[in-house]
Formats: sequence, C-alpha cells, structure tokens
Amino acid sequence: MIKTVDQLFRGLLASLMALMVVCVSWQVISRYALNTPSPWTEELARFALIWIGLLGSAYAYHLKMHLGLDLLGQHLSPTRAHKLSLLLHLLAIVFAATVMVYGGIKLVFMVNELGQFSPALGWPMGAVYSALPLSGLALIGYAVIDCQSLLMEPQS
Repeated sequence: MIKTVDQLFRGLLASLMALMVVCVSWQVISRYALNTPSPWTEELARFALIWIGLLGSAYAYHLKMHLGLDLLGQHLSPTRAHKLSLLLHLLAIVFAATVMVYGGIKLVFMVNELGQFSPALGWPMGAVYSALPLSGLALIGYAVIDCQSLLMEPQS
C-alpha cells in the first residue's frame, strides 16, 4: 500500500515539475521570440510550484529528507533518542492536523465562499489552496506510519 502511495506521489510531483518547466519555457519563448507574452503561463507555473512545495514537503518528510535538526538526538542515549523521535512525529501530526488540515480546510471554504478566481486562468482559488489540507493529510499519514515503525522496533 505505501509503495503505491509513494509511486503516486513521485508521479504527481514529476508531472507537476514537467508542467512547470513547460509553462516557464513557453513563457520565455512567447515573450522573447514571439514578442507576445502568454498571460496564463506565469499563473499556472506559480500554482504548480505551490503544489510541488506542499506535497513535496510531505513526501520529503516520509523519506527523512525534510529539513530538520537532529543535533539533540545525536547527544542522547539510543532509548531517549527513540523517544524523542516518537515525540517529534507526534508533534508533526498535531501541527499538520491543526494548521495544515483544519486551517487549510477553513481557508478553502472561505475562499470558495468569497468566490475568488484566479485572474488569468479563471480557476477557483479554493482548488489551488486545497494543496494545503491534502499535504497535511499526507504528512499525517506518513507520520503515523513512522510512529508505528518506531513503536514496533526494539529500543536499544
């Protein structure tokens, strides 16, 4: 199951990166070669970057490649480092649930209620901002998996 989710994440992130490269390339070509800049490419590239940043951070968290400070854990005994790691995953779950999921859902509903649309593409901004609660859910899922593996492994 987790391998399938990881494959979906990699595919989605790679597709968004490719979309962003195509948009920025077309923007440069249309601006400098054709002398008529395309109005929608900058906005689409920006939206792709938002999704890449948020979903990519959840995936990087899962791969343990997300920015973090492990200075304290290096100076603790293995048992205490294990407990600290579990605590940090639990704090990540609390943060993702309150700020990213709950706050993100409130933001999406507020923007939808106000009827905000992107200027160039005409897309509902709630769809763009939905990356926040989705990435929060992904982070929670990955943190729960990490907590389960920490609880199953023997403490040294």
